[in-house]
Amino acid sequence: MKIEIKCPKCSWKPTSEKLWQCTCNHIWNTFDTCAQCPKCKKIWEDTSCPKCERWSKHLAWYSNLDNILTKELEKLNEYISLK
Repeated sequence: MKIEIKCPKCSWKPTSEKLWQCTCNHIWNTFDTCAQCPKCKKIWEDTSCPKCERWSKHLAWYSNLDNILTKELEKLNEYISLK
């Protein structure tokens, strides 16, 4: 199965050109870095959808992930946030 990225609320699919802005004002594609700002290193647990304007857990945007991969990503995010 292929991993697909889409809003869990409205199923909108981001393109590589879509950008998000961090509180430090850095602009980047949040899915390129698993929701970690490359400038200030903040990890966004939630991601807003530009189409429906609702927030969802960032990991919820990834469909077709099995439970093992989801748990590994959560562990990685915890490890990164401790640094």
